[in-house]
Amino acid sequence: MKQYLYDTLMLESGTLTIQTVIMNFIAAGIVGILIFISYRISHSGAVYSRKFNVSLIMLTLITTLVMSVIGNNIALSLGMVGALSIVRFRTVIKDPRDTAYIFWCIAAGICCGVSDYMIAGIGTFVIFLFLLLFGAVADNDRIMVVIKSDPAILEEIHKEVIAYFDGAAVLKMENLSKEKDRAETIFEISDRILEKAESKKGPLSVAFTDRDGVYSVSLVRQDEEINL
Repeated sequence: MKQYLYDTLMLESGTLTIQTVIMNFIAAGIVGILIFISYRISHSGAVYSRKFNVSLIMLTLITTLVMSVIGNNIALSLGMVGALSIVRFRTVIKDPRDTAYIFWCIAAGICCGVSDYMIAGIGTFVIFLFLLLFGAVADNDRIMVVIKSDPAILEEIHKEVIAYFDGAAVLKMENLSKEKDRAETIFEISDRILEKAESKKGPLSVAFTDRDGVYSVSLVRQDEEINL
């Protein structure tokens, strides 16, 4: 019994041939290119990162390499898990969809590493279609309306902003300077609310910057795109 357990844990039971390894990496490369194309189509603007997109292909190939090394060796697989568990990633994910792409690469690499090309192909095709359909969905970006004005008309500004957006604006912050000569008010709205209000009552900047006591009006998007 002890000898059986030793043989099961320590001896390789599925040595890969050179041809199999090459086929695994070719399949992983093809799948990685499809993931690369999918990421490029579904991401645009400042969210898209060329380096991250290239790293998706490399992640697929690296996962295939790891699976090829492990094979059916249980002891080696446990050691590999222990070694990888000490790695800590600090890369900031700009888009929640990036997490899905990372798991897609890992799953595809595992399938190619064990020579299960059918599951890798079918899974990649299905995920590719879903990401094409839903990958271009834009976030419901929140917009901060920042109004700098005279403190004496602060209450009037509140009422006018609420009326301009038909009660849909939410007051987020109110700030007064030490000298009490300038006030800053921040309201939160959405793209849809802004478009609806401007179509009915004209541009926001014109509606408030022409008013006496208002120094500036700024629109700040939470996705770090700033409109002045």
